[in-house]
Amino acid sequence: MRRPALPSAVYTVPGCRREPEDAGDRSCCVEGRMASAAAAPPPSRRRELCHRAIQHARNMRAHLSGLLDAYVESQGLDSDMDMDSVDGIPTASTEQWAGLAEAERLELNVKAYRSFQDLLSELLEDQQQHLTPSFTDFHKDIHAALLYVTTFSNQMEELMVALEHAVPEQPTGTKGAEASSLFQKKLKGYKVLLELSQWTLRSIRDLRHLSTSGKYQVKARATPVFQTIRVSSRRVVVHDTTK
Repeated sequence: MRRPALPSAVYTVPGCRREPEDAGDRSCCVEGRMASAAAAPPPSRRRELCHRAIQHARNMRAHLSGLLDAYVESQGLDSDMDMDSVDGIPTASTEQWAGLAEAERLELNVKAYRSFQDLLSELLEDQQQHLTPSFTDFHKDIHAALLYVTTFSNQMEELMVALEHAVPEQPTGTKGAEASSLFQKKLKGYKVLLELSQWTLRSIRDLRHLSTSGKYQVKARATPVFQTIRVSSRRVVVHDTTK
């Protein structure tokens, strides 16, 4: 059962209608600031989760390298074939990578690997029933790739929860259109493995970026600072400016 996302580090101080003037009011708002800092995940936990996921992504990519070679050989395909006719597969390339927010970066990873779980399950079924029914070792390698993807998806969800980001809901829509011919099934399976391999590179890059971002957050929280206070008609909302 997936753990719920943790609450965001924004605290309200009931009963305050102005900026603090006496020691009591200042103490009240400083307590809100201290609670905000305490709610943040430990920096070591961020690094631990990122590094663990990076290592898993590297192992997954190494496995996919051999699986791609075996796939091309077993299907009788040319590795230079045009894959543009195959759609419905998450694409790792993006022109907006540098501008992605932390939550968006993680969410895109989670959604992509969830899709690859379905795509690899379909690929395995096609190979077992239609394309290579007697290649049991090959099927085991595909199943191992599916396990890699499932584990990595869970790791990314765990990271989202630890960093207090909402995990996206599981999709409820129907499956995409299946390949219409055996040859199209071969092409689709090959593109699934190619794009998944590219996603492992993107995910490693994403995780390195997130791990580095955590180091800057540690420095920001090391020095006590007062928070920005916005005054409304009935309450003071304290925002953590050290994020």
